[in-house]
Amino acid sequence: MLSISDRRSAGFTLLELAMTIVILGILSATALPKFFDLSVYQERTFFDDTINAIRYAQKLAVTTGCNVQVQISANQFELRRPSATDRSKCASNVATDFDLTVARPGSGESTYQGSQTGINLIDTTFYFTAKGDASADQQISVGSNGKQISVVKDTGFVYDSSS
Repeated sequence: MLSISDRRSAGFTLLELAMTIVILGILSATALPKFFDLSVYQERTFFDDTINAIRYAQKLAVTTGCNVQVQISANQFELRRPSATDRSKCASNVATDFDLTVARPGSGESTYQGSQTGINLIDTTFYFTAKGDASADQQISVGSNGKQISVVKDTGFVYDSSS
């Protein structure tokens, strides 16, 4: 036969169970939505993809000796360069001469493009020269959380200027 002290340690009281349920309810109402908000992760992924594409454009310009254009509009970016068959256009800065899309390295995709629904970018077009410098200083805002990509004209340095 169990004594009174043994029965008390055998389980939870109704009050303890009710308080646990109340605490879990409060946590699920306040904390859990932050874990399941995909837009924050999508925005960060798109920011990383955009800054990596811009850095790749600079490296490709230096490696190939041809200017590489970065075109950003609405919610997407694309890398372009003059066609490989006409080397005379390599140093061109005319937008129509950038007629060949750059292939995405590593994946084999025929174009280096990126887009994300619900994320806005300021429309801009610039290019990197064979020396690695950029055609203009750039401040590119990605999304609503204040993430910014900066490009320095004289050096072509591309960095996250958000913080």
